[in-house]
Amino acid sequence: MPNPDIDINLEEFRGTLSEALAEGGTQPLLRLTDEEIAILDPESLTECVAPTPRLATLSGEEREWVYATALRSLVSREAVEVANIEELDAVLRGSGARQDTRAAVAGTDPGTLPSGVDLDLRVTPEVSLALTLRRTAGRALVVEQHTSSGLTHLLVYIHAEDLYLVERVTSGGLHMFTLAGSAKDAADMALLFMDPFEVAAKDGPTQRLTPEEISQENVGRALGQAIDNALVVGQTVLLADTPGPLLTTYATDEALWTVYVEKPNAPTGIEARPVGKNTLRAMVTKLINPS
Repeated sequence: MPNPDIDINLEEFRGTLSEALAEGGTQPLLRLTDEEIAILDPESLTECVAPTPRLATLSGEEREWVYATALRSLVSREAVEVANIEELDAVLRGSGARQDTRAAVAGTDPGTLPSGVDLDLRVTPEVSLALTLRRTAGRALVVEQHTSSGLTHLLVYIHAEDLYLVERVTSGGLHMFTLAGSAKDAADMALLFMDPFEVAAKDGPTQRLTPEEISQENVGRALGQAIDNALVVGQTVLLADTPGPLLTTYATDEALWTVYVEKPNAPTGIEARPVGKNTLRAMVTKLINPS
């Protein structure tokens, strides 16, 4: 069955990747769909923070159909290597393919496969790399982007000062993975997510708020208008052993406002202001790498 783990020392593995990124720079890695991830790493559906929006809309029977299609796609794109191709063909042809495909690939009891044997699948290094990095990060920055078109996500898995995995998840369940070699590069990808129309123009005065003012929507005229007229709303949080700050962004057609909450449920430390691109980049970079 596919195995997302790479059988080497994790620190050695990270060091090798960091060296490669230092030479080649930030680079795209691969793309996977919700259903392909469910085939390759089913445990990640409950153990990883990245959402699978496409699967959430499907019934159990519909999922079995898309799992069979996903396996075909993985094989045709050579994202998985199949040692016993005849058995795979029998599974995809057989009357029990819908029920058998995911069980066979996930390594659970496949029941009565048409071939009577398990499938022997091996993932390629690129797939193994992405699945390993998204599982083994000690910290992750999660960005939610709310627009009239729906909800999308960007996640930055933080491994070292020169190693980050960036995963963008569309509302349709497409996962796009990129390897970043610096916090700045990862932050720039997050900026495109928070400010896709590049309206962050200049810094403005800081406005300090209390939790009560926010809950009562008593935030002042300028911020209130930004909230009401926002075309893109971003919510950014650092997931770690100790809960990190929360950064909310409101991008209108003219400016971008930030609301920064230093600590969850803290009575102070809430600041709002319009910001320019350089300030926004600095704020996100500090969230990713506080040092």
